[in-house]
Amino acid sequence: MTIVSTSTFSPSSKERSLILWFDEVGINDIPLVGGKNASLGEMIQQLTPKGINVPTGFATTAYAYRYFIESAGLETKLRELFADLDAEDVKNLRERGKKARSLLIHTPFPVELRQAIAAAYQSLCDRYNAETDVAVRSSATAEDLPDASFAGQQETYLNVVGVEGVLAACHKCFASIFTDRAISYRQTKGFDHFSIALAVGVQKMVRSDLATSGVMFSIDTETGFKDAALITAAYGLGENVVQGSVNPDEYYVFKPTLKAGFRPIIDKKLGSKELKMIYDDGSKFTKNVSVPFRERGKFALNDAEILELATWACLIEDHYTKTHGIYTPMDIEWAKDGITKQLFIVQARPETVQSQKKGNVLRTYRLLGNRESGVGNGEKSSHSPQPLVTGRAIGEAISQGKARLILDVQKLEQFQPGEVLVTERTDPDWEPIMKRASAIVTNSGGRTCHAAIIARELGVPAIVGCGNATDVLKNGQEITISCAEGEEGKVYAGLLPFEVEEVALENLPRTRTQILMNVGNPQEALSLSAIPNDGVGLARTEFIIANQIQVHPMALIHYDLLKDEFVKDKIAKLTALYDHKPQYFVDKLAQGIGRIAAAFYPKPVIVRMSDFKSNEYANLLGGQQFEPDEENPMLGWRGAARYYDEGYRQAFALECQALKRVREEMGLTNVIPMIPFCRTPDEGRLVLAEMAKNGLKQGVNNLQVYVMCELPSNVIMAQEFAEVFDGFSIGSNDLTQLTLGLDRDSALVARLFDERSEGVKRMVKMAIETAKKCDRKIGICGQAPSDYPEFAQFLVEQGIDSISLNPDSVLKTMLEVAKVEGTNS
Repeated sequence: MTIVSTSTFSPSSKERSLILWFDEVGINDIPLVGGKNASLGEMIQQLTPKGINVPTGFATTAYAYRYFIESAGLETKLRELFADLDAEDVKNLRERGKKARSLLIHTPFPVELRQAIAAAYQSLCDRYNAETDVAVRSSATAEDLPDASFAGQQETYLNVVGVEGVLAACHKCFASIFTDRAISYRQTKGFDHFSIALAVGVQKMVRSDLATSGVMFSIDTETGFKDAALITAAYGLGENVVQGSVNPDEYYVFKPTLKAGFRPIIDKKLGSKELKMIYDDGSKFTKNVSVPFRERGKFALNDAEILELATWACLIEDHYTKTHGIYTPMDIEWAKDGITKQLFIVQARPETVQSQKKGNVLRTYRLLGNRESGVGNGEKSSHSPQPLVTGRAIGEAISQGKARLILDVQKLEQFQPGEVLVTERTDPDWEPIMKRASAIVTNSGGRTCHAAIIARELGVPAIVGCGNATDVLKNGQEITISCAEGEEGKVYAGLLPFEVEEVALENLPRTRTQILMNVGNPQEALSLSAIPNDGVGLARTEFIIANQIQVHPMALIHYDLLKDEFVKDKIAKLTALYDHKPQYFVDKLAQGIGRIAAAFYPKPVIVRMSDFKSNEYANLLGGQQFEPDEENPMLGWRGAARYYDEGYRQAFALECQALKRVREEMGLTNVIPMIPFCRTPDEGRLVLAEMAKNGLKQGVNNLQVYVMCELPSNVIMAQEFAEVFDGFSIGSNDLTQLTLGLDRDSALVARLFDERSEGVKRMVKMAIETAKKCDRKIGICGQAPSDYPEFAQFLVEQGIDSISLNPDSVLKTMLEVAKVEGTNS
């Protein structure tokens, strides 16, 4: 019998080895050493030459497990034990699992296996130091498959030292093949309990207890967007992130321009990171300690580390895609060593949810009460219901039911099918009831924890990291769980009406007229990009400023001069990470625009520079001090007139800096800035000069600048405006009110507001004709074509280049446009 493998094997000797080193196995050896170990070996052999750090180690083999089972005659006893297993009965499952684990734990390892493990561990100690610290992880022969992750089904032990410690941990890993959750998961997935073997990986520890660790995916976990890497990070050992004990930081990186050498961090979200797992000097291997408040308020990774990890995610995904001959997004665990300051990859497995979805059907969930109010288009309304609690959305569905609060895993039998599970956190021990839940809500956890992975696999919508769900929600309370409004999941009181729309994408017509989309909320962009489109005709910076920045830019520039101490304190809290307050505005705006631009890349994304009216600007934090009190803000100091004015020029410079970063640092040159409410061509030139001063020079790096065509002067002098700008976008709302001479906000004349009136249509017709004559692109981004199919028909008949629509109108209008084009051809 082979005790420790040290050299090249013939197939027969390799298959009968009790121990194999990681550098002796590859991805084809899953049957020998399990998915986790095979993947580690594959990366050590194939990816360390490309600069990826992977800690070394060894694996006990599937043969070793079977040798243990067979030599002790355990299979017969186990088969008897499972003869009347009912995995749907929590009590029955718990009894069978406990007896099976006890059977394995109380059966000693064969002498040969003990010796093999001890000799291999001693080799690691010889390489590093005596009593070297290792991670001992279970690795089943049916895990980490493209359609079944087996995430967290068996045990992991960290900071294991000494021969006896390693032997004990390996023994407990063997027994963990019969955890309740593993038994239930195998039953659900249709795997035979006795055809699966358990290998154990023994890997040199990365000292992330002194630094940070986390999980990353090479695909967006909720939308299936393939071009973003999602990285989560928290302090200490990675088990807290994996188990969902902490709410980690989240970072998004755009892969295509990263590969081209840019630095496209398109989103950064600060997590609370309240706990960190560190080494314990006592009888336990590890312990959790509280993270100081100062550390919680900082990001766990710097930008260079985020980009290095994202680069590794790309390399790992590309390698496994090539190896498998099919697109293979990856689920990867990483750790930073606090002593060497190096990053390491400690696990990598195929992502098992989004990669298995078929992309030929678009399924959209929508709360019916929100359709008119614009929820789903990134807009808020006073009529929208207020959520009871919010957290990270898992999936994109809506579900509902009665809340069931369970805080103790021993009380799972209280749960009734169809209820909404509400708890502190779920780990895979809860899987037997998770699959019967209509939805799951937890206080803690991030979007890459085991609970989130299992919820996605089961197709159950979940909201994790709510913080206070178990305090706010009550047993038996009827609630609606919405994961369909962007990254923030919301729990509403009552059973709200909702609809599910399914559209087969294969037979959708392609139109000559470009169909673009109006997008306000960057958090919805990745999801919206799945709707067939030709780009974004209107990305509203106002949404980003009002919701994600919340502060008037001049209040950041002149922070020290703020008079209102209450406002100053609120701004201080929002900008706690920033010594230089204006940088907060630039970072947040760049990330918001960058996320929208990345979602639709390389299609054009037309970004309208800020177009608040003075009364709306005044509502931003600190705004009152910098805004005039105007009689008619609708026709006052707005749009282009602000950008070169001393009262706003410095703030416009911040907008330009954000746009410059998106185009030049992130590499998202599909962004086209658009100037609103530009009254004269000379004013347009003043704005272009201001942009050039701030690094955005028209024509450089293919920069185009468009203008909103929303004033009668824009139409009448379209030829002159065409000499200044590269394209037009008709704003039908303002063009209608200024053509008809009415205030669209006045209820007294609201009945007269109609984009279909003959005067407005003649203005639109004239604008299209002049733009065409001047060889300039012209589209429309106003509300009219979304609301009125006959107006969309009119636009197509005039030969407009593009129509930009609210997301929920895109498919309907696309069919109408195709019909008109077919009739006219």
